[in-house]
Amino acid sequence: MPTSAPDAPALHLARPHRPVLVAGTLTELTGPDHGHVDLPLRLWWNPRRTFDLGQPTMLAWMYENVLREAVRVDELRSYLHGATLVRLWPELNLPRGVRVAWEARHPALRRAAVAA
Repeated sequence: MPTSAPDAPALHLARPHRPVLVAGTLTELTGPDHGHVDLPLRLWWNPRRTFDLGQPTMLAWMYENVLREAVRVDELRSYLHGATLVRLWPELNLPRGVRVAWEARHPALRRAAVAA
């Protein structure tokens, strides 16, 4: 019967076979907080990959996709902005694994969700 160490970190999945990637700090997320952003095909496979961050729905949509699809920390740093992430957090439609992993590492996100 397999056992796991009691202090082993839980593995959270963004989607099947895709572990959640979480930034070490929110301050390292220095991506844009306004303007237009073109996501690479790897993060967003739609032919129209430009997001207008001035439109709240497009901003949230971009954050949801980056949080689900990023596999390198530099992708998180390039496309997410820490303060904006905290502000948007309660509104984002994320897989449970993504939400749990990010809130476990960053209590400010958990607090933002509870305050909403």
